[in-house]
Amino acid sequence: MCFGLSLEEKRTRMMEIFFESKDVFQLKDIEKIAPKSKGIAPMTVKEVLQSLVDDNMVDCERIGTSNYYWAFPSKALHARKHKLEELKKQASDAKQRKVSVEKTVEKSKVGREGTKERSSLLKQLQSLREERTNLQAELEKYRECDPDVIKSNVVAKEAVSRWTDNVFAIKSWTKKKFSFDDSRINKAFGIPEDFDYMD
Repeated sequence: MCFGLSLEEKRTRMMEIFFESKDVFQLKDIEKIAPKSKGIAPMTVKEVLQSLVDDNMVDCERIGTSNYYWAFPSKALHARKHKLEELKKQASDAKQRKVSVEKTVEKSKVGREGTKERSSLLKQLQSLREERTNLQAELEKYRECDPDVIKSNVVAKEAVSRWTDNVFAIKSWTKKKFSFDDSRINKAFGIPEDFDYMD
């Protein structure tokens, strides 16, 4: 046995089983024959066989409770011819796309010849791009002065003030209801001693 075969080698060897015998097999038959005569690892036989069925290289038919597998040389020849036609069509399509792309490239080159004026304009464009990048970096430094950012900070500060009001209201109610002093309430609710409104 020669284990360590690639999937393609296993597929080729399994096809040889069908072509040499010109017979119909059940899975259990293939699982016995493939490891002994073709060196295909027993654990991979079912997977290899299914890949051949999926690629229409091996036929499979369920009869009763069993699956039967077969492939004849004429089917393989027909499959190869079909694949060859498919590949020829793909090659033809690729050639057409190549010609189309080459035409597009030629059209796009018009007006882009390497003149001094074009070279100068490209340098100017690069310079302007760099200047824009620098200005954006400079602008980012002053982001905290942005009116939108300032507005969101004001809204956040107002929300903090509302919650601070709520905390003081609860402390006041607790003092009246239970006659607790500030330090006891702060300790019970985990309120810092220096808790107060934001400046």
